[in-house]
Amino acid sequence: MKMSGTTAVLCLYLVYGLMQQMEASILTANNFYNNFITCMFLDGNIKTFMKPGLSNFSTLLVSEETDTLFVGARDVVFALDLNDISREIASEDWFATRDRQLECIRRGKDKVDCRNYILLLHKINDTNLYVCGTNAFYPACDYMVINSTDIHLQGKAEESRGRCPFEPTLKYASLLVDSAFYSATSNNFLGTEPIILRSLRNHLRTEFKASWLNEPSFVYMDIVQESESNPDGDDDKIYVFFTETAVEFEFYDKLLVSRIARVCKGDLGGKRILQKRWTSFLKSRLICSVPESNFQFNIVHDVFLLKRADWRESMFYGIFTQQWLDISAVCAFSMKAVHEVFTKGNYKGPVTVEHSHVKWMVFRGEVPLPRPGACIDNFARSIGYNTSLDLPDKILQFVRDHPLMDNAVNPIGDRPVLLKRGSNYTRIVVDRITGLDKKTYDVLFIGTDNGYLHKALNCDGEMFIMEEIQLFQSPEPVQSLKLSSKKGLLYVGSPSQVVQLPVSVCSRYKHCLDCVLARDPYCAWSESFETCVPVANQTGDVQDLIQSVKNGDASKCPKVGNNVRNCPVIIGNSVHLKCAPMSNLARMVWKFNGSSLQAEDSKYLLYDGGIVIFNVTVADAGFYDCHSVERANGKEFPVTVASYILYTQQDSAFIMTKNYTTNQPNGDTTLKVKSLVSSSLLNDPAKQKSLEDQKEKLILKLLGAGFALLFSSLLVWNFCKGHLSVPWKREKSSKTANADCLPGPTLATEGSGAARKSSATRTNTSTVNESVPLVSFPSEEERSANVQHNTSLTKRSGTCSSQSCLVEDETMFPTEECGM
Repeated sequence: MKMSGTTAVLCLYLVYGLMQQMEASILTANNFYNNFITCMFLDGNIKTFMKPGLSNFSTLLVSEETDTLFVGARDVVFALDLNDISREIASEDWFATRDRQLECIRRGKDKVDCRNYILLLHKINDTNLYVCGTNAFYPACDYMVINSTDIHLQGKAEESRGRCPFEPTLKYASLLVDSAFYSATSNNFLGTEPIILRSLRNHLRTEFKASWLNEPSFVYMDIVQESESNPDGDDDKIYVFFTETAVEFEFYDKLLVSRIARVCKGDLGGKRILQKRWTSFLKSRLICSVPESNFQFNIVHDVFLLKRADWRESMFYGIFTQQWLDISAVCAFSMKAVHEVFTKGNYKGPVTVEHSHVKWMVFRGEVPLPRPGACIDNFARSIGYNTSLDLPDKILQFVRDHPLMDNAVNPIGDRPVLLKRGSNYTRIVVDRITGLDKKTYDVLFIGTDNGYLHKALNCDGEMFIMEEIQLFQSPEPVQSLKLSSKKGLLYVGSPSQVVQLPVSVCSRYKHCLDCVLARDPYCAWSESFETCVPVANQTGDVQDLIQSVKNGDASKCPKVGNNVRNCPVIIGNSVHLKCAPMSNLARMVWKFNGSSLQAEDSKYLLYDGGIVIFNVTVADAGFYDCHSVERANGKEFPVTVASYILYTQQDSAFIMTKNYTTNQPNGDTTLKVKSLVSSSLLNDPAKQKSLEDQKEKLILKLLGAGFALLFSSLLVWNFCKGHLSVPWKREKSSKTANADCLPGPTLATEGSGAARKSSATRTNTSTVNESVPLVSFPSEEERSANVQHNTSLTKRSGTCSSQSCLVEDETMFPTEECGM
């Protein structure tokens, strides 16, 4: 029993190690280690709306025509000022009746869930909304009247199963088009009847068959107006995205797959077969994978349709995760690829084989005409089929039995456009911006499950995260994310509040180099006003503006004076030379007398705030240059940010003591810093979180090593006690065996030493000698980034305002500073 338990622990550790290696290989293969850049917390630009005692602000509706943001929460609907959501215009309560709540509780549901959660808000026109809520597990919908200073329900609520979810945590999707309401949710109290429904007019629904929908989790629904300028006379289509349990694969466990399904807007159902059912329902697998490792991200969480004037140029951006690994992926899909699969792909259907086993096979027979599942187009009309009611039974039976396409929809480039480890993405919106170079750029805004917003730029297939913004003071998931391109504002809904923030804050870039090298398509440098300005606000001559989104070329910026600073230092002391990167995407390179310094050299500590030179000697005197290097399209753009002349001097007045007295006018400053973390880092929640994550990873690895050591010890102990015999030593006595099994202190010593060595070399800092031991918490990606790009220990947080002291325990080690 001892051996079996230990073996199980070892197996778990090995599996964990394999998963970690797989994550690393996936990220390395796609060069995503160095794409992530953290930006400062923009609390001064964030506006918040919350109400004490209220929760679940998870449903948002943007109305640019009326300058209103409608918010659906628990038991209430709010109307907020779209320009400043902290200003409430009106509100309307909508409670579930007491009888409904008591009935809900009697049926075994939690009291908190037996309320009316407003989940659906759809605009009919400027004066009316269609509103739906869970109504204590008895879904109801009503119409809401909108006035300039008032909103109120008509009081004509109707039972709405199939339109609105029964429970607030159930995923769903909905759409209101031309007075018809499309919804994807569950049709019953137990959640066992998934349905894609059209109501309010021309009611249609899906079949309650596993081949159509098998335990789906719906996430998104939208319309693509394919009838516009279509030479084939095709119809508009409603696309639905969801994750479901696959029926076409033989697997020992439930295998989840991502799906895209479609129905035709003009579908009227069949005449005899598929009456009041969709005759155009088809679905296909949605692929988001890393081809090198054949690694599939099989769960879709959210999708955004980036619509263009020509529907063929429209794109879907989707957030995907995997069942077992902590990696989020963003994949992009072209409308052309989607259209190709549904109009020309092969069908797949269930076939009964021996012993009544059902296997899904590709249909190899002759496909009837008109094509099953296709909308009524010019060809169908030319042979006498003007509506779906005219379709023959053979066509309808084929659609009923073959709803699944064999061909899958592959992403653009056959790979994700973005991978991110450690953040679970929840919501996505995309804005397409035209830069001053007349090129278009897609800017992605992605919410996470811990309350952060990532702003990423897709520049000709090169994707990087420009900013990370902390939205809430305490971690909570982003449940809703809406964009107003007209206003240039984002709106975020969470369980406790609603947040508003601009798509970009150009004013935080103080210099031309900062502004241009940030490569933010929303911003440009104005030579006339000598400031970084929003491009959308400029109506005059754009020749005055400097922007380089594609290349990050700041050569047009005025030259920045860079005076060489003298920096005297006492031999034997350490010195801190300050330097900050010019943009959020830059990496720092230090040169000593023209030669680049390496982070692996224990003589130096390189990080984004500058460099620390330990135990200065005469040989360390010389020229130190700090370069901010921007990389774009395989090219590097270095800018010299700071230059120092370091010279040594002998001065007996400087003596290293326990309490180090600075030579500042205001005197005695005792430096008792316990690690290599500056004061700015300690005050930055985002950086503290990064260090905490690294601590957790290190602890997990040490625990794993401990389990492995425990297993080895138990194995040796069992051999020593004779519980297990060694084949080649069976003739030896147990006494001899015990004599051979002596304690091995070197095993523990080497193991712990290896752990210490690993923790000292895997950080973005360099390993130092024994006289100045460091305390650090590493991660695998930081080691890779350090070797390749000489990146920093901490993320950008500005220069330090006080002297630093690198210490282990109570040892005081003075560090002199040379500021910028």
